[in-house]
Amino acid sequence: MGFVVPRAVVARCRDAAEAAWVEALPVLAEELFGRWRVAVDGPARYGMAGVVVPVVGADGVPAAVKFQRPSPESADVVAGLRAWRGEGIVRLLDHDPDSGTLLLERLDADRPLSVVSEDESLEVLVGLSRRLWAVRAPEGVRRLEDIARDMIAQVPGAVPGLRDPLERRLVEYCAARVAELVDDAGDRLLHWDLHCDNVLAAEREPWAAIDPEPLAGDPGFDLMPMLDGRWDEVVAGGAAVAVVRRRFDVLTEGLDRERAAGWTCGRLLQNALWEVEDGRGALAPEQRVVADALISAAATSSR
Repeated sequence: MGFVVPRAVVARCRDAAEAAWVEALPVLAEELFGRWRVAVDGPARYGMAGVVVPVVGADGVPAAVKFQRPSPESADVVAGLRAWRGEGIVRLLDHDPDSGTLLLERLDADRPLSVVSEDESLEVLVGLSRRLWAVRAPEGVRRLEDIARDMIAQVPGAVPGLRDPLERRLVEYCAARVAELVDDAGDRLLHWDLHCDNVLAAEREPWAAIDPEPLAGDPGFDLMPMLDGRWDEVVAGGAAVAVVRRRFDVLTEGLDRERAAGWTCGRLLQNALWEVEDGRGALAPEQRVVADALISAAATSSR
């Protein structure tokens, strides 16, 4: 079985550069599969983070090759995976520095953490996040402080792009919270996109995270994807604010909750800036719910 680029990957190319990258994948795959002495072991999967091909080595050990376009988000993946050393996250076996392609241990792509209950998934996310945050970010990894200062600078020009005055005030509030914290933005190695669908069942340990976008910063900035994940289930329960508030309480056990709330405001701010940049002019509904949950948490802690 040879490597075939999924048709959907070809169809969704947004520009000429991405189309050229996709067109070059078969040649790159042939070169790297030969270098790493692996053979295709099933159909390729794809997502926002790239194309993943299951392979098997000459020694019979299963693995996976991940092709990803070079980007600021993927620039520090190798440094991050090396620093984590497979503790709570997929293990890096090899990589090609020129293309950014990764040779990874094989996980069970058919069993994401989202298949288990809310309570069980929260317990797993708490355990994994603590193991990831226990590692200090290596030198050279993108810094939350730099990203936060850039976000604050964008706010005056972005706020008018939101139609709802309440959302404008919310974004200004979030920017103010971030400004209070930016001088002490933390040095932990953050995943940046840790949520149930980025955690897969594994053989080496029960669950392992995938697809990190490493960042040096405060753990509070890592919470948002865990707060607004599995959103259809949250909405279906009819008490979305309460569910998010409970998640926040569970995920921040043992953390400085005021700082965690402040840096979660930072993620709200980041998402709002992206919404304006994309011309949508409004926050996604789940962002409003997370904001309401944070306000509820702040009101409770001030009593």
